Amino acid sequence: MGIMVLDAAALPDDPATLRAMLRAAHDEIERLRGFIAALNRNKFGARSEKLDPDQLSLGLEDAEQELAASAEAIERKAGSVARVGARRNLGNLPAHLPRIERVIDIDDKACPCCQGELHRIGEDVAERLDVVPAQFRVIVTRRPKYACRACEGTVIQAPAPGHVVEGGLPTEALVAQVIVSKYADHCPLYRQAGIYARQGIQLDRATLADWVGRAAWLLAPVYDRLRADLMASPKLFADETTAPVLDPGRGRTKTGQFWAYARDDRPWGGTAPPAVAYVYAPDRSKARPREHLAGFRGVLQVDAYAGYKALGEAGEVTLALCWAHARRRFYEIAAAGPAPIADEALRRVAALYEIEADIRGCAPETRAATRKERSRPILDGFEPWLRANLERVSGKSPTAEAIRYTLSHWAGLTRFVDDGRIELDNNVVERAIRPQALTRKNALFAGSDGGAQHWACLASLIETAKLNGLNPLAYLTATLEALASGHPINRIDELLPWRSAPQPSTV
Repeated sequence: MGIMVLDAAALPDDPATLRAMLRAAHDEIERLRGFIAALNRNKFGARSEKLDPDQLSLGLEDAEQELAASAEAIERKAGSVARVGARRNLGNLPAHLPRIERVIDIDDKACPCCQGELHRIGEDVAERLDVVPAQFRVIVTRRPKYACRACEGTVIQAPAPGHVVEGGLPTEALVAQVIVSKYADHCPLYRQAGIYARQGIQLDRATLADWVGRAAWLLAPVYDRLRADLMASPKLFADETTAPVLDPGRGRTKTGQFWAYARDDRPWGGTAPPAVAYVYAPDRSKARPREHLAGFRGVLQVDAYAGYKALGEAGEVTLALCWAHARRRFYEIAAAGPAPIADEALRRVAALYEIEADIRGCAPETRAATRKERSRPILDGFEPWLRANLERVSGKSPTAEAIRYTLSHWAGLTRFVDDGRIELDNNVVERAIRPQALTRKNALFAGSDGGAQHWACLASLIETAKLNGLNPLAYLTATLEALASGHPINRIDELLPWRSAPQPSTV
């Protein structure tokens, strides 16, 4: 759409025409102001209406350090007795951590007054959290050979254990550590190589990449089974994000896509374990969701991307749309300046979320009944209010665009009222995609389409383990050991993350 340009020499003399042109110019200016404000927020502002707690903590760190320094100075002036009393922490540290006790005792147990023998009347106990820096060790495996003196040529030896890298350096625990560092802690392989070099271990990036590739090949059946399990669910969330991939021969990257398909039935008391599977595709074609969701028949909660819409129109899935996307449009208008219509729309959406907070964790029937009683009246008033205000504002204004978006997707936005399994928004899968955005930011791009597929496989297992309360390092180590030892393919379900015993998560 072009920008209106007024030629002062060619302006008409008719007042009515001038007023109409002035109104059109004013609408155009407001539209462009809204557009510029949105660009500025997108470039310089937070990506979410809420301030990320981690970002907030970064801003508070310096102030907290200054307060701690001041407190330390005051405490030292007050004396060590006051410090000991203020810092007792017995019992605050996790019980599963190993305890290494040391006793600080007096040298002379004779009374300084009468030289009589002192007797013990109690003790002070303090616990402090300590750390042993990551330390490499070498596992030496010996397999004795046995021969029979009576039977010439007979040699007996225990079979060698299987490994991810046969004949190579790493144990399965080290391979799992490399994978978790890259895909859960967002530390690229070249940085990991530098960390290892500081401990005198020379492992180049190519070697680490070889380990990751071999592990991804072994783990592929578990990943495939995870995807199949998700496709059998009655309800899924879906979203996508860009995945820059190196394009060999062109000296630059191409833009692929990571699609995320997530399940989380906990808000309505479902018993299926939470899970997420990422799928890489070299493009954002509308055909991709249909390929990925082949065999899925249920409720798909998504944004308004046309690829999902085609699935709904074909009757393959039931589409539920996301109120967070609709709300965000009004929020951007309200954040740019006074906007009574946007403010009122936000208030009405907030009322829907308040109802959701009251019914979280309830059975689907209870949720649906409550929504029909409390949410339906809000929506019944919301729609005509939106239509009335659409007629009042300029058709080119951001407010009109926000209203049209909401009304054009009204059926999908209101589907949650009749189905207690549906959430108000798509935030479950958006949270699942966030870790991949951090990995993408640090790694910059995947080295190839195959590398991006490995990324999708490994990240799926890591994030699903985290969703189920597992330490992903312990889970991947045990799974790689089982696969390297020849775990039967017909029992691959036993290796899915939710089939493992929960362990204390460190991620």
